[in-house]
Amino acid sequence: MDKIRISKVDDVQILRRGIPLAGTLHLTQHHLIFSHTPDPPSPSDEAHPDRPKTKPRELWITYPIISHCTFRPTPPASGLSSSIRLRCRDFTFVTFHFAEDKAARDVYDSIRALTCKLGRIEKLYAFSYRPLPPEKDVNGWNLYDPAQEWRRMGVGDDGGDSGWRITRINMDYKFSPTYPALLPVPTSISDNVLNYAGKYRSRVRLPVLTYLHPINNCTITRSSQPLAGFRGNRSIQDEKLVGAIFASSQPDRSTSLTSSASSAISTPMKDGSPEESIEDVSAEPQAPTTDSEALEDELVSSIRGEAKPNGHVYGAQQSNLIVDARPTVNAYAMQAVGLGSENMDNYRFATKAYLGIDNIHVMRDSLAKVVEAIKDSDITPLPPNRELLARSGWLKHISGLLDGAGLIARQVGLRHSHVLIHCSDGWDRTSQLSALSQLCLDPYYRTLEGFIVLVEKDWLSFGHMFRHRSGFLSSEKWFVTHNDGLGSQHGGVGPPTLGTSTSGGNALENALLSAKGFFNKDNNSRDSLHDSDGELPPYGDSPKSTSGAPSSRPRTTNDKEVTKVKETSPVFHQFLDATYQLLRQHPSRFEFNERFLRRLLYHLYSCQYGTFLYNNERERVEAHVKDKTRSVWDYFLSRRAQFLNDAYAGDIIDERTRGQERMIFPRVSEVRWWHEAFGRSDEEMNGPGPAGASGAGSVITGVETADAAVGAGTSGKKAKKAESGGFSAGMAKLRLSGGGSKGDNNKGPTTTRQVMEVEMQ
Repeated sequence: MDKIRISKVDDVQILRRGIPLAGTLHLTQHHLIFSHTPDPPSPSDEAHPDRPKTKPRELWITYPIISHCTFRPTPPASGLSSSIRLRCRDFTFVTFHFAEDKAARDVYDSIRALTCKLGRIEKLYAFSYRPLPPEKDVNGWNLYDPAQEWRRMGVGDDGGDSGWRITRINMDYKFSPTYPALLPVPTSISDNVLNYAGKYRSRVRLPVLTYLHPINNCTITRSSQPLAGFRGNRSIQDEKLVGAIFASSQPDRSTSLTSSASSAISTPMKDGSPEESIEDVSAEPQAPTTDSEALEDELVSSIRGEAKPNGHVYGAQQSNLIVDARPTVNAYAMQAVGLGSENMDNYRFATKAYLGIDNIHVMRDSLAKVVEAIKDSDITPLPPNRELLARSGWLKHISGLLDGAGLIARQVGLRHSHVLIHCSDGWDRTSQLSALSQLCLDPYYRTLEGFIVLVEKDWLSFGHMFRHRSGFLSSEKWFVTHNDGLGSQHGGVGPPTLGTSTSGGNALENALLSAKGFFNKDNNSRDSLHDSDGELPPYGDSPKSTSGAPSSRPRTTNDKEVTKVKETSPVFHQFLDATYQLLRQHPSRFEFNERFLRRLLYHLYSCQYGTFLYNNERERVEAHVKDKTRSVWDYFLSRRAQFLNDAYAGDIIDERTRGQERMIFPRVSEVRWWHEAFGRSDEEMNGPGPAGASGAGSVITGVETADAAVGAGTSGKKAKKAESGGFSAGMAKLRLSGGGSKGDNNKGPTTTRQVMEVEMQ
């Protein structure tokens, strides 16, 4: 309680949606609570004391959910009231007006101390929260069992007939600190090969299984970027591992796919694809595809020189795909620091597609522009500025994620092919694409429990920088004092945060901060390209030296954690938004409802539960989070009925009945604002006017094989002459860009140096 200067303030006026209400403000150790009585009792009520009295209504705001706080003190002679304006990550915007300036100042200092001066994660609400029944009787920590989930897919310790086994090479998390303890790998790959292959991937996040299709045994695997560099480093073991993954559904072909890696000599297959064909699957669902989707499929096939299948026989030829989620130019720019993307001369058994999904900094800036359009909802009932919403590019980014997930789902489910996904470190864009594509492919993940398992597996177990991206410990930069009581009524332009754009006049500051972070050897942030000494270990060192594990240094009780504002980004928020789009487009295929997603977004930032407080499985184990905190799934499972979808009919699977197929696909042209999450009505966010998603081109920014490449920033290989006419036309129709924010009205980085600086921030 030493951080609370004042615990109760009377005669406080709250302003929300332009409506003032008078009440009392309470400050507790973990919440800000505003209480008010709606209407005073009328004389008739006093004459009937047996009538129930009106209960006070309360607004609870947990401190970590505050993204920006502006204090506006006023001198007593001005006749104006001092105010505190809050912007919250759940898009609650309120202003408190105080009768006394001292009380307002004490409240502001208390809020700041209780948010950004905690110093350690262990001081958050989750470590003192004690639920009441029925939540107390639920244990959500036990819901996800990785071994059980792999067995559900047909993967066991002994490998069985699936072609996959569970390796325990990472049981102590020393091999790859940010990966889970149990890793599914091909049975033909030994742990010795994994040891060497891990050295070739950033942070030793080597390609491992995340999804095995139950019908065609094709896979989705995930990894981080390779350490290729300008010298074109290669790893025979990595090539052998990827080759074994892509041959896992047809064991008789494993030798032909991996022989080039074993002998260090790459030999192209006939026509760039396997000669064998698998069985006719024309009875499978023929999902309606948009023009953009059809062109994407044709593009991936044409660059490999594959003949167009007759009719609609999917899976006749495999087109195994490596998906680099980054814009093409960004991926190639990373070679300057020893990273980059696969040299397809060494992976002749696959095609590589670059997706124009921007990095965390672009996404943070996009959400800041959304907030800029809606942030005045505390002082005015007017709808948001639709033009500003359109300029944010938010819906274009969501469309790009869905487009990429649809591409991956079609490759696995319809073309019977394998897909390896990676971005830079394999825990932001990779997690988004991996989880969304599995939602499209597997009806189990569209159930309430299945979705929980999906989040546990692809986000929590495989690792995502929740602590860095969510900024649980807040930042002093998010607290602003305006001494001019007659100044701006919009909180001023503070440092980059949820409601502040980082573009425009801050360009010089951003460049200086980027350079400082790149060369600063004492940067305690582990979410950068380099280890703590600021240098990238050369390829070939031990896996420990290339892991670059976030928070790999032992933490002492005296360590004080701070939020790196430049590392915050709404990555998981975007995943939930994209899931909402699928739910809205396929309302009967999901067991859970929209409120489930909205409450999950809230509890991402509430810090009431321990689920999202750490970056990976190892950190949660070392923090004993299961013993010290409650799981967020306790909240949902104990209130299960509130989050069920009444229209759900996904338990009925009939591939021959439209609307009951196993797979679903996103309709990118129908992406709309998730208005409930932003606290607005559908008419306010999606009514007449610019929406911001129309006209978005394909998510693909480049395609590359061993013999051909096309797209801005690719290796300069030329497309095959026989295919050049239709291929170029298809590329033009897809409007392939050179990277950056597709269709965004703001100019992005134009030179390779600028692209590299943005990608490396």
